[in-house]
Amino acid sequence: MGKIFLLLLIVVPALEIFVLILSGNVIGIPMTIILIILTGILGATLAKKEGLNAIRTAQMQASQGQMPSGVLLDGICILVGGVVLLTPGFITDAIGFFLLIPQTRAVFKGFLLKFIQRAMKSGNVVFVSNNPWNRKR
Repeated sequence: MGKIFLLLLIVVPALEIFVLILSGNVIGIPMTIILIILTGILGATLAKKEGLNAIRTAQMQASQGQMPSGVLLDGICILVGGVVLLTPGFITDAIGFFLLIPQTRAVFKGFLLKFIQRAMKSGNVVFVSNNPWNRKR
């Protein structure tokens, strides 16, 4: 997992620079800068809206005694999407919007859920319940 993360830290910025240079040559530097700023503003607005919706849904589910597990995965996706949108570049913006839009976020949530389940089965992640009714007396 660490090797993949390291590879992404090297490859993604290089691809971003390539796309930004290409964009500057095709549509011009001022238009490229404007697009980067607009996607940042739009992304921040969308992240705030989706984040507040996730918090409201989690609070509603918790008040009804339900475990807000799906909403927690939404929150993780929204957080990552918002952070990725803060980085300048069109590739990371596309990934960020993918994670912020509810219909496309569902695809990533499926992958994230499978990843968490595999990590729990392998023992890399341990789930601990703080529920007082599950404690041994």
